[in-house]
Amino acid sequence: MKYNDLFARTELLVGKEAMNAIASKRVILFGVGGVGSWCAEGLIRSGVRYLTIVDPDKVVLSNINRQLPATMQTVGQLKVEVMKNRLLEINPFAEINAVPQMYNEETSESFHLETYDYIIDAIDMLQQKAHLMVKASNTPATIFSSMGAALKIDPLRIRVAEFQKVKGCKLASALRRYLREKEKPVKPILCVYSEEYYPNKGAEWVKNNISRRVQTNGTVVHVTAVFGFTLTSLVIQDIIS
Repeated sequence: MKYNDLFARTELLVGKEAMNAIASKRVILFGVGGVGSWCAEGLIRSGVRYLTIVDPDKVVLSNINRQLPATMQTVGQLKVEVMKNRLLEINPFAEINAVPQMYNEETSESFHLETYDYIIDAIDMLQQKAHLMVKASNTPATIFSSMGAALKIDPLRIRVAEFQKVKGCKLASALRRYLREKEKPVKPILCVYSEEYYPNKGAEWVKNNISRRVQTNGTVVHVTAVFGFTLTSLVIQDIIS
């Protein structure tokens, strides 16, 4: 088996030069949950060879409805380790660096963001997300970010826009408000988002079954996966363009 054999169909579409470019890029992805896990799979299946995945969480039962690493057999395991094993089964030539750590202001320097070609943000916590967007924008890397994928049910309403032009997304609005009083990203960041708002209808189940300090909102896999694959498409299109 040769490396190129795995991606013959992709090479047929985009050409050998593009495939070589894709294989040469270094990508770091923050968050491998409902959005990030599908993005990671998309990147590896598209020919990305050097991928770092960052997430401190373990698989829990409530992840099973939408997250790629979540099965009954993987509950309790670190998401990045489950993902690494899966991605290497897809492409054993890939170099996957699994980092079970939270990104925040204190840990940011340890990731050496300046060494990557692409930085992908699939974090769902506002302060950490805002810090990453600003920090990443001060590197030579190209940055792509996922806005909120919860409270959506129609994947046909998913769009891409520059961060300042994202409309109808509560997370994007909250991020912009938060960043007004702080340092702002110094270059454009393309974001995946949706203006759709589909309200929770099972609030009592959430209240009784999920204990979290932040509000829990409903999510479905056909939306989170399209968010993730759209992030993949942004990376691949940017490389081959």
